[in-house]
Amino acid sequence: MPFLDLVLELEINKENTMQISASRNIKPDIIEQDPGYGKIFAVLSRRRLWVLGGLGVGLILALVININSKPKYTSIMRLLVESTYRSSSSSFIDSNVQIDYATQLNLLQSTSMFQKAADLLSTQYPGISGGELQSLSIGMLGDAQKPTKIVELQYTDFDPVKTREVLRAFKTVYTDYNREQQEKRLNNGLAGIDERIASVRTSITEVTNAIEEFRRKNNIFDATQRVTEITSSLAGIDQQKVSTRLEYEQATTRLASLQQKLNLSSQEAVLLTRLNQSQRYQALVAEMQSIEVALNREKARFQASNPIVESLELRFRQQQRSLEEERRSILGDSSLSISSKWNGDQLSGVDANLASQIVETQTQMTLLQSRLNSLAAQEARLKTEMERLPKLLGEYEALQPKLKVQQDTLQTLLKNRQDLSLEIARGGFDWQVVEEPTLGFTDSGNSLRRNLILGVIAGLFLGGAAAFLRDMQDDTVRNYNDLEQQISSLSLLGMTPQYLFGEETNSNFLPQFLKGQSVSPMAIEIVQWLPFRESLDLIYKNIQLNSYSQEITLRSLVVTSALPGEGKSTISIGIATSAARLHKRVLLVDADMRSPTLHKKLNLPNERGLSTLLASNGSINSKDVIQSSNSTIDILTAGPIPSDSVTLLSSEWMQKLIASFEDTYDLVIIDSPPVLGTVDTIQIASCASAVIAVARIDRITRSEFSQAISVLQKLNLLGVIANAVKQLPHSYKPAIVNEEEEEE
Repeated sequence: MPFLDLVLELEINKENTMQISASRNIKPDIIEQDPGYGKIFAVLSRRRLWVLGGLGVGLILALVININSKPKYTSIMRLLVESTYRSSSSSFIDSNVQIDYATQLNLLQSTSMFQKAADLLSTQYPGISGGELQSLSIGMLGDAQKPTKIVELQYTDFDPVKTREVLRAFKTVYTDYNREQQEKRLNNGLAGIDERIASVRTSITEVTNAIEEFRRKNNIFDATQRVTEITSSLAGIDQQKVSTRLEYEQATTRLASLQQKLNLSSQEAVLLTRLNQSQRYQALVAEMQSIEVALNREKARFQASNPIVESLELRFRQQQRSLEEERRSILGDSSLSISSKWNGDQLSGVDANLASQIVETQTQMTLLQSRLNSLAAQEARLKTEMERLPKLLGEYEALQPKLKVQQDTLQTLLKNRQDLSLEIARGGFDWQVVEEPTLGFTDSGNSLRRNLILGVIAGLFLGGAAAFLRDMQDDTVRNYNDLEQQISSLSLLGMTPQYLFGEETNSNFLPQFLKGQSVSPMAIEIVQWLPFRESLDLIYKNIQLNSYSQEITLRSLVVTSALPGEGKSTISIGIATSAARLHKRVLLVDADMRSPTLHKKLNLPNERGLSTLLASNGSINSKDVIQSSNSTIDILTAGPIPSDSVTLLSSEWMQKLIASFEDTYDLVIIDSPPVLGTVDTIQIASCASAVIAVARIDRITRSEFSQAISVLQKLNLLGVIANAVKQLPHSYKPAIVNEEEEEE
């Protein structure tokens, strides 16, 4: 058969004439992604009509605007800004007298200046405001390397006369402003000196007041008398300290004697005195004594378990608690360390008197100690004052030079103020008009060029935005990167390049008897195109590896796609060719009984085929229908189009037929219908070992591809083949073939 001989001829010629060096890696997760700019340029190139349309709209709008817009006129005036300040150096003159051009320009563009100009123009142009004059442009001529002193003013309006009158008004405003600024700067200089003179006078007054306050506060007028007074006071304090210390020692001796007689500390004496003076506490003690006497009497008569004894004991405990509470209310947290019982709290008249004396003596000692502390403080203060007296005299002497310095400074400032007043007549700067305002002129050429440039920019922007919006709405898979994102959980078995018409092919790959046949030229050209054959070889190897990894015995393979026209039939021919070149017996079956194309591509008869075998239900031998030859590839066409292909494909005979093919051939490749819209592919795939899907770039959409993959994932889907990729991530380098070797 012509096609089978062609396959063998291609294999022989390829091995004898070409050496292929290719570096490729199609593992989806490590393919180098296109850079962001590449994607942008790809979108612009793909939607170039939208970009060009936006550019055209922008240019048309620019022309329309230029035609309909009124001409604008511009008037120019130039000023020479030059300093006229001539003066000898003086530290009291305002340093801002020198011209700061940037600051002056900012001031000249202030709102007040525009309003003054509008007021001057109000008689000639009623209703004009300062806001209408904001289009005035002010700038220095020259650059940073070669600055000038010339200021250029430009005003633009639709009326050429108005532009000139506006600049004349600004000329008047700026001249008046120049004169006002000259006077203001010099007046500010006088104000500065006046402020400093006032400050010096204030300092003189402060120093004078300080001297008077110092004399009054420290009594510097009679220092000797002050020393005598301090000495006398210190002697009197010493005498008082001696007598007070003697009284304190006597009180200490008396306190110790009283404590010894009473055998109590001072604190205990005070506490017992409080208890003895409390009538309620003494009444509770007396009542408790009476209860105790009655209890002892009854205990002598009765046993402890007698109710009378128990009642008295209960009353005694209650009275004891009441007594303890009263003691805490009187003494607080203080406690007595007396060895006697509760009756020891009662003092006799003599003991109470001794306790009162202890309290009085202790109070007297406290007062004496306070007096000693006060005398010591007075003594320390007087001694400190005695020590500070020489220092105060030194401070007083230091105030006198300060007063003299301030008085001399005041005289100098008064003289400088008189000198500065003479500078008023020759200070400041001058604004001189070097070019009078002219009648406004227009430049239509520049206006048209500017509008065209703006139209181009706006058109490109609008066209680019429209292109990106249109591309965002387009769901078509544009490159293999988009396809990889859709199959993140599947394998990308490989990519086949997009066939370019006019690519150079080697006619030696065709056998002599096939050169005159009417086989589809597209099929022959694609098969003999080197990049396509290399891609199919790699795809077939990846199919084998994936089947091994998934533990699938690959005897039959279904090739399908989501939509028609994605190249599944061509891919089926290519895979069959690659398998045959590896010495496999291959059966290529066209199972697309709705729209068969395989027989057209290979120029084979289609009177009988798969539909004939399925309809015969085994009455026809498959060998009589399969178109075979001495080659390793046999072909079973689809046959006549049946009225109900689903019934034939779902029959039991279909499964038996595929099983018999698998026993006869090493590999059965089934070209099935598209997945979407029919159930034929599912029926066919249920009889085969595995399924592969073909996706054509620039034809399939993401949603359609996702629907197809969701259906095929329920079957033994090995992976996906990207077809018609415009730019493969590979590089093929065919070696140069020697003509003599080719002839051999």
